[in-house]
Amino acid sequence: MTTDTKKNLFKLDELSGYKVAENYSDVRGWDVKDANNRTIGVVDHLLVNKTAERVVYLDVEVDTALIEEGHDTYQDRASAGVHEFLNEEGENHLIIPIGMAILDEKNKFVSTKQIDSSTFAKAKRFRNGDVIDFPYELNLIRHYRGDNTIHSSNMIDGFYDREEFNNSF
Repeated sequence: MTTDTKKNLFKLDELSGYKVAENYSDVRGWDVKDANNRTIGVVDHLLVNKTAERVVYLDVEVDTALIEEGHDTYQDRASAGVHEFLNEEGENHLIIPIGMAILDEKNKFVSTKQIDSSTFAKAKRFRNGDVIDFPYELNLIRHYRGDNTIHSSNMIDGFYDREEFNNSF
């Protein structure tokens, strides 16, 4: 994360003039379930990219059991050509791209059929209130997709056109 004032993502409730669109559910407070129907946390915030003018991520407060399960790292060994990251105490949030989330409005939960609890457990987390930078977003998409070849050049402008963001609330 970064303390840079050039923020890319904003909490929906930080922005005047932004709200959950009519006829869409406000999923804040809903449980989040993985591909195996295991609860991994609760939606804490909706994150908006002002350039895309829409919600692009769910900010999830991660369940304590999942944190304990994945306390070591979130990617392959550094010797495999990928940096290894450690999650620190207090880092109990992660983001899920909106296009990877499925709403169950009847039962009031969010699920993802594409990410399992093991992948979430190994994901790099952040502290509530941290500024999320683009390298974190890129690394998390690579991690969720299991694809370290997703290239970073010229990605910021068209990044939210990716299929992972093809959904809106």
